[in-house]
Order: sequence, then C-alpha cells, then structure tokens
Amino acid sequence: NADLGEGFGVWTLGDDDAMLDIVTSANVACGFHAGDPASLRRGCQSAAERGVRIGAQVSYRDLAGFGRRFIDVSSEDLTADVMYQ
Repeated sequence: NADLGEGFGVWTLGDDDAMLDIVTSANVACGFHAGDPASLRRGCQSAAERGVRIGAQVSYRDLAGFGRRFIDVSSEDLTADVMYQ
C-alpha cells in the first residue's frame, strides 16, 4: 500500500508511477491536505491501468500542515468534507 498524489500544481512529492509498480493498493490524496483534481485523475488512472486497488486518502482542510494538525471542526462540517472528498 502507498499514499499517492500528494503534490499539487507543479509541485510533486515522490514517484507515484514507481510505487504503483510494487504495490497492490494505493490511497490517492483527495485535495484537502495534498493533491488536486489533475493529480487525483492521474493517480487513479495510473493505478487502474496497473490493476492497483484505489482508496481515498481524505483529510482535514490543511494544505499548510499536510493534514497532520488538529482542526477544530464540527461533526456536520467534517461529514460534509469527507463526502466532498
């Protein structure tokens, strides 16, 4: 298993294609801590082409903290964010 698509725009992190050659499942960043629509599409497409199972790597709205900081958010807003991702 590997976490993929953790860049956004011109900024990249890691070699997603190399990881997809050695894993059977991958979690693709859904845009709140990392990733963007283009990296999400690329990651899912590359995984599907290799027969790698895809999971959603959801997170808090925390680009600056890479989703690793505590964010005080209501249950209602958190549910909406997870559904959106």
